[in-house]
Amino acid sequence: MIVCVCKSVSDRKIRASIEDGMDSFDELQFELGVASCCGKCAESVRDVMMQSGVCASRCGFEHHPQAVPLTFYERKAA
Repeated sequence: MIVCVCKSVSDRKIRASIEDGMDSFDELQFELGVASCCGKCAESVRDVMMQSGVCASRCGFEHHPQAVPLTFYERKAA
């Protein structure tokens, strides 16, 4: 799937770069251009890093973010 729309970078490209030795968010940002335009993909890039096992040292997150509780509202007929 495309992670960075601005630079057309997929999760496969990020994983391949990690396998080639890039192990920090800054390196991925410099080499692939992710999160360098609008920045909306930064969290998704970090998620791919966590899934690839490199987050513990250098993805920029100190811990896993807490899940945000969702609230569902019942829709009533008018």
